[in-house]
Amino acid sequence: MTSCGTRASSEQSGAEPQLATGPAFRTADRDPDGAAAATASHEWFEQGEVPGAGTRWESMAQWALIDIRQMMASGQRAGGAPAAGAAGYWGYFWPRDGAFLAVALDRTGHHVEARHLVDVMAGLPFDADAGFDARYLLNGERVTTDPRGPQSDGCGWVLWALGSVSASSLPTSTAGLRSKCLSNIMRLTWSGWQLPPPSPDYWELPVTETSLGTVAPMLAGLHGVARSGTTPERALAGDMAKRLAAQVHSEMGPELERFGDHGGLDAAVAMLMPPFGPSDPRVTQRWLGYQKAALRSSGGLAPGAGWRNDGTSWTPETALVAYTAAAAGHEEAAEHWLDWLDDHRTAWGSLPEKVNRSGNPAGPAPLLWTAALVLLTLDELEDEMRGPARLGR
Repeated sequence: MTSCGTRASSEQSGAEPQLATGPAFRTADRDPDGAAAATASHEWFEQGEVPGAGTRWESMAQWALIDIRQMMASGQRAGGAPAAGAAGYWGYFWPRDGAFLAVALDRTGHHVEARHLVDVMAGLPFDADAGFDARYLLNGERVTTDPRGPQSDGCGWVLWALGSVSASSLPTSTAGLRSKCLSNIMRLTWSGWQLPPPSPDYWELPVTETSLGTVAPMLAGLHGVARSGTTPERALAGDMAKRLAAQVHSEMGPELERFGDHGGLDAAVAMLMPPFGPSDPRVTQRWLGYQKAALRSSGGLAPGAGWRNDGTSWTPETALVAYTAAAAGHEEAAEHWLDWLDDHRTAWGSLPEKVNRSGNPAGPAPLLWTAALVLLTLDELEDEMRGPARLGR
């Protein structure tokens, strides 16, 4: 399958990442009354839908939802927000992850939880110039010892989420959240006339140049506002999106690598694909190239071709490609990556953050960003195919 690449060579050796979570996390936060917990879980499932039900991915989708529900409940007890992953180092809330979780919960019919996440994001400490911090404590407070500081892709992802969920998942805090994030992107891009300043993106590494991983989410957010904002906001965001897209292709194209003409192809090119932006053959060509350049020996994708080639695959980037493949009509590629993700879950059914070169799950499991992306991919495939007639059967 050309869209899924070929195996990378010249792999570096060294210690492999291992699982940071044990299966006991599933019981650690349960109601002491197991029967009550089981009943509550069943009732919660009945309130919504499981994308991919009746397909070979149904179990993966069910466990993704179970994991999201459990970690949402744990987060609410800790102050309101769910942790990114089930391990201590990942016990923080990232606005990016919250945005994808809100959309996934909305698409599966869990509107109360989606509204809660929007309220959480609306209440986070926010700098009008810099935007959101990279991550927050689960009670919504700043991580005062965190050297990561602000990460300016956050507003883009939040605006994309607000433009992607249904009205049932939009609380009264939405208007203020949309307004301050739109103003932040206006400030950073001079209303779309220039690329934003350098900022760490989802790689969470210091940079001295503007990365595609920073500006692509901003474009996705502007498209989101153009769909769902007030009438003046829609007009403003639509014009800004056109100008900023022109800047991206002028200054970072045609290569569309991490830093434009260098840095290697990056998963951020997927952030320019549907459902984040309109279909564009220039982007699609580079998106296909990324899947070849970043393929690792464990069968999934690294964050980018320039990421260390230790054989480790990262599930969020792989699931992001699956989601964009489904949204762009590349069903075969979407199914390929879903199968790979399904085959590399933990023994207790969770989606891990990484898969090491030996093919074993590593890092926290679950990682909620991956869980949300898998649910969104299955939901998108069902929409694309107008029902489950051929989906994974």
